[in-house]
Amino acid sequence: MIGSYEIRRADASDADGIAQAHIDSIDSIGPRFYPPASVAAWRFGLTPAVYVDAMKRGEEFFVAVGAIERATGVLGFSTHRVDGARHGTAVYVRGIAARRGVGTALFERAQQAAIASGALSLDIEASLAGEPFFTAQGFAEIGRGEVRWRSGEPIAIVYMRKPLRAT
Repeated sequence: MIGSYEIRRADASDADGIAQAHIDSIDSIGPRFYPPASVAAWRFGLTPAVYVDAMKRGEEFFVAVGAIERATGVLGFSTHRVDGARHGTAVYVRGIAARRGVGTALFERAQQAAIASGALSLDIEASLAGEPFFTAQGFAEIGRGEVRWRSGEPIAIVYMRKPLRAT
């Protein structure tokens, strides 16, 4: 059970906690939507360096920090990144934080960052596990396909878009 948590912008010192939360999310939520080989491919190579490198390339990370088994740690994270003219986001929460509002709060922070940077829409490649969450956040499906993760294995995804308005 989770209690209160704080959402803040992440920095390189959070990379280990982000990696742990990402892997926990994949391991606890992914098996409901993908076979074991796909889950293994999805989590392959997720080391703290992945997030530090993304931060160095300008991707913004936000973390939800709260109690995890008597210690404080990263419950989940969201991102905002710009790829050419496209703005994207990602949201992952630990299994213990799923369906408790943490993901929505993290997404709202990433969305605010996108709007502040001039984004008119967000485009994502949602996992099958993330599709219901992103639909609830106002995204619409624009196609289906697959991507290859770091391991080289394909995984089914849903292309989604959400129009944004400046606030």
